[in-house]
This record gives sequence, structure tokens and C-alpha cells, in this order.
Amino acid sequence: MRALILLGLVGLAAQLVDGSLGMAYGVTSTTLLLAVGTNAAAASATVHLAEIGTTLASGISHWRFGNVDWKVVAKIGIPGAVGAFAGATFLSSLSTEVAAPVMSFILLALGCYILVRFTAFGLPRGNLGKPLRRRFLAPLGLVAGFVDATGGGGWGPVGTPAILASGRLAPRKVVGSIDASEFLVAIAASIGFFVGLGSENIDFAWVGVLLLGGVIAAPIAAWLVRHIPPRILGSAVGGVIVLTNVRTLLRSDWIDASTGVQTVTYVVIAAIWVAAIAWSLRECRRDKAHESVEAVEAELRLRTTAEEETASA
Repeated sequence: MRALILLGLVGLAAQLVDGSLGMAYGVTSTTLLLAVGTNAAAASATVHLAEIGTTLASGISHWRFGNVDWKVVAKIGIPGAVGAFAGATFLSSLSTEVAAPVMSFILLALGCYILVRFTAFGLPRGNLGKPLRRRFLAPLGLVAGFVDATGGGGWGPVGTPAILASGRLAPRKVVGSIDASEFLVAIAASIGFFVGLGSENIDFAWVGVLLLGGVIAAPIAAWLVRHIPPRILGSAVGGVIVLTNVRTLLRSDWIDASTGVQTVTYVVIAAIWVAAIAWSLRECRRDKAHESVEAVEAELRLRTTAEEETASA
């Protein structure tokens, strides 16, 4: 019973983070399942079955708060489903230990870019509002779906930073669209795992409590992402990506860093991350104050013009 309660709390926390940042539900939940001895394929299958419900709830919540671009959902979600089905059947018979560090290097580079860009410059403005093309979203969805199924999580970490880096969609809509499209990915991955594994290795009680926690958190996260300033959201997303993938690389066979080196690295990254968010908060307050001054000045100009017109009449 204690294990089920813990899983429910993990599902709630994971969905709160995922619904706010567009990532981390699968990674968090799969990590816990692996820690208690579940094999990789069964852990990923359990998480993806739970995600059918959590992503549906999250997608509806984001839609109600106006966070979803349905054109993006269609362009990335369908290829993502194809990739997820392929990844699920692939994982059922093959390890992905070699591929994980390579993908982590790519994600780390994207995470550093997002962290620096949003912290230093705020929301990208040059391309905002321009449509995201299918030739960009389709391959991205295919790769992200495959990684998500084989790694027990990855749809958000691959899709969110790539779309954020394009600067063509507001961060809250990136998060909402990624969460909504993940529903298709979760269904396809689950079908793939049933084909490759059957149902005997899946604990449906665990699926249920993960689902319950995620459904409770989904509307809260959708509200939260609408009210977080884009600059702060971008800094937070970048920090998550950097910290998560540095951890993966340090523990990989490629590096195999000692516990002391890992600890020092995590502390340094955490300090930089906190400083970045603090800086973003400061800049957001400064921008808001500047906008308030401009609004007052504009109102004064309108009043002056109206008074002058009245006097001349």
C-alpha cells in the first residue's frame, strides 16, 4: 500500500513538472520503476499506459487555457506515434545503452542553448508567429517518439527544446502542444509494447496510481504554465535539460565519473540554474515596470492630445 501511495505522489509531481515544462513525466516515473527492479521494457510500458490518461487530461487542460496550437500537434504527433510504435517494439528485444549517451550530448547542447538564450535575451522575437513547417516537425516527432518509447521518456526533452529553439512559438504553447500531441505517442507506444511484450509483465495497479496522480496535477500545471513569464519558463526548461542530461552522461560507461565528481558537478549546475532563474525574475520585473511606465506615458499623451483638440475647438 505504501508503494502505491508513493507511486501516486510521484505521478502527481511528475505531471506537475511535465505540464508546466513540457517534459519529465516519463523520465521521473520510469526512474522509480527501474529502481524497484522493473525491467526497462515493462517500466516504459507501464508509464506509457498511464500516460494515455495523463496526456489526455493534460491536453484538455492546456486547450482550455489556450496553450495548444493544433496545427503543431498534428504535424508532430502523427510522426511521433509512428516513431513510438517502432521504438516500443524495438525496446522489447534490444538494449539502448549505447544510444543514450549520444542523445544526451545532443540534448545537453540544446539545453545549454535554451538556458543561455532565454536567461540572457528573454523570449525570442524575430520569428515568433511564423508557422512551424512539417519538414521540421515530422522528423522531430519521429525521432522524439522513438526515443520516448525506448527510454521510458523523451518526448518532452527532445521536442520541447527543439521547438523552443526555433523561436516561432511562445513557450506556453510549446508546452501545451507537446503535452497534447503526447497522447498520440502514448497510445502508439502502448500498442507497440503489447505487441512486443504482451500484458503479463505490466502491473495495472501501478498504472492506475500513476494515472490518478497525473490526472489530479494536469489542470494545475496547465494553469501554472499560462501564468509563468516566458523568460522564467525558458530558463527553467533549460536548467532541467542540462541537469538531467549531465547526470546521464556522468553515469554512462563513456565517462563513469566518481561520486565526488558527480556531486560537485551537480552543485555547480544547480547554482548556475538558480542564478539564471533569479536573473530572469529580475529582468521580468524590470520589463514589467518599463511597460507600466510606457502605458502611463501613452495615456498622458492621449489626454494631452484630447485636451488640445478640445481647446482648439
